[in-house]
Amino acid sequence: MSGLAVAGVSHRFGDLPALRAVDLVVEEGEVHALIGFNGAGKSTLMRAALDMLKPDAGTVEVLGVEVARAGPEVWGAVGHLIDTPFAYPELTVRENLWAAARLHGVDAGEAHGAADRVVAALELEPWAERRAGTLSLGNRQRVGLASALVHDPRLLVLDEPTNALDPSGVVLLRELLLAAARAGTAVLVSSHHLDEVARIADRVSVIHAGSMVGELDPRGSDLERAFFAMVHEADRAARR
Repeated sequence: MSGLAVAGVSHRFGDLPALRAVDLVVEEGEVHALIGFNGAGKSTLMRAALDMLKPDAGTVEVLGVEVARAGPEVWGAVGHLIDTPFAYPELTVRENLWAAARLHGVDAGEAHGAADRVVAALELEPWAERRAGTLSLGNRQRVGLASALVHDPRLLVLDEPTNALDPSGVVLLRELLLAAARAGTAVLVSSHHLDEVARIADRVSVIHAGSMVGELDPRGSDLERAFFAMVHEADRAARR
């Protein structure tokens, strides 16, 4: 069973096509990177995958269940961070992570331990008792990532997760994503940092102008050159 299966998904915002018959599969135990320019459709696709947006056509299955039929037992096994990380500003970091664990179905007796684990994993101890509303942008991003990971999800969807992270945060995130995949989690991550993608991804899909235009070898010698060649060829093909 795949963690995420998207088939023929299309969507328009008014007259503007955002997704064009997109297919994407993220297998359990893999890190699947989604790369493309700003406006290519990465965030829209992730929103459709998480049932935040109802596509005009196509189907989405999460952990083997169509999103229209997915209940708390399915969504409780999904972690995500899309756009701006959310945290209750009046709660401390530790309280936010406890709440995130409980909202994902973690038992009350285990939620404190789960929160403590991700505080340590993302090196948030110095800010654990600080209110989230007082944090820097980088630390809010760490809290958002910790919230996505606190319940050991089976599917993890992260949109540009290295935004605002300092180098040490990028390294921590890299290690956490690789560990999650080794434990069987299906990981979908969008990024425009091709060098970072090459370090963590098992597969790399390229989306351009709302269409999937191909896959790249993350262990290729020049990922950036291959990416630009692929999107330029897609543009040439569209003009023919």
